[in-house]
Amino acid sequence: MGSGKTTIGRIVARELGLEFHDCDQALEKLTGASVNLIFDVEGETGFREREAQLLRQFAAMKGVLVATGGGVVTHKENRKLLQCSGLVVWLRTTVDQQLKRLSHDKSRPLLQTTDRVARLEQLARERDPLYRDLADLVFSSPDRNPMIAARTLSSQILETLQATNPGNSRAYR
Repeated sequence: MGSGKTTIGRIVARELGLEFHDCDQALEKLTGASVNLIFDVEGETGFREREAQLLRQFAAMKGVLVATGGGVVTHKENRKLLQCSGLVVWLRTTVDQQLKRLSHDKSRPLLQTTDRVARLEQLARERDPLYRDLADLVFSSPDRNPMIAARTLSSQILETLQATNPGNSRAYR
């Protein structure tokens, strides 16, 4: 949350000639309801089920870059699917950076709390080990121009793919 998945992801997709998909935006378009409303009506469990269905659809596609929701890693099936579907990048950020980036954002259901710091720290404790185990590439998402960050990340993705698939730098899904 607040790592730049959508902003940076959209630019990286364009740089690499991939089709970009944001899971939260796709889910809102599919259901006609905001993520907040889905959380309110179906709870986090219902939201995660819908998210997993959408992830399965995206994982079956080729030539795509998918920005998942931050909690997608909390389900073992999603982690397995991500590992088998392509290169997994963790846009790593600090709680301080998240707080700064999300200071005016009222649309995050998991941040509808009086103590955002405690919530973000809790989520980091729960999710960071999962991200670390899953990621093929960890990219620190510092406070810098998104275009520069995206270009740097694009280069790192290509280098990682080249290292894992020598002779085929376009071997991604």
